[in-house]
Amino acid sequence: MTKVPVSILIPIKNEAKNLPRCLAAVAWADEIFVVDSNSTDGSQKIAEEHGAKVVQFVFKGTWPKKKNWSLEHLPFTHEWVFILDADEVMPPESAEEFRRIVTGTGGPNGWWINRRFMFMGQWLKHAYYPNWNLRLFRHRVGRYEKLTDVDTASGDNEVHEHVIVQGETDRLKCEMDHYAFPSVEVFVEKHNRYSNWEARVALDHHLKGSGSQLQSKEVGLRRRLKQLSQKLPFRPLQRFLYVYVFQRGFLDGRAGFYFARLHAFYEFLCVAKTHELKKQADKSS
Repeated sequence: MTKVPVSILIPIKNEAKNLPRCLAAVAWADEIFVVDSNSTDGSQKIAEEHGAKVVQFVFKGTWPKKKNWSLEHLPFTHEWVFILDADEVMPPESAEEFRRIVTGTGGPNGWWINRRFMFMGQWLKHAYYPNWNLRLFRHRVGRYEKLTDVDTASGDNEVHEHVIVQGETDRLKCEMDHYAFPSVEVFVEKHNRYSNWEARVALDHHLKGSGSQLQSKEVGLRRRLKQLSQKLPFRPLQRFLYVYVFQRGFLDGRAGFYFARLHAFYEFLCVAKTHELKKQADKSS
């Protein structure tokens, strides 16, 4: 089969367990960049064995982070780039859908893809579903939003920032599987880092304000609702009810219940860390 003329960008750090599955699912792509942060588990060798071009990224503490740096500096062969995390897997039918888009003329400059979260050995068909992300776009007209200049203590990769593309966007028909949380331990480790990001961004916006304009009205609405909820009491309970009741996570059985409870705990970490940072900021002012 002729390769699809698209560039795949996969940011990694110690992803040896996920990379073979991820890379095998996009073997149809003509160009694959794996942008590494000095992995020590053999990830680089795995990427090279699958024909990917490996580039090392050196993080300087704040901005830019890995994905935006890659979009600015990598010598992409193709006009279209697709951002893929190592714990995500594309379906076989995605190849022809991508081919139709990237070889066509005109049309949208960006495409959203839906993710299916895998948790405790099953697809959560309600909790965190649907989950749309803008990932396929003409790389010259798309960049991740910049939410803060501060050190978020969350690693060198964009966490909750969204891609903003100049021009119109549309939605892909294919969906990808997201194996972000293979265990409760991994969920806790990741969300401990994510809550660092949440708390520091919340404090920065509290001090400076926020003016980010998002591509999607739906995503923008969710962020405004989130910012509103941060001013309300009982945020952990709100998050649990949102995932378990509003999103109907209860229909996902025990996995849905645990998923909702873990997100409530994540919200509690965000609240506690933000309060701690605000007290430290007040003492130093």
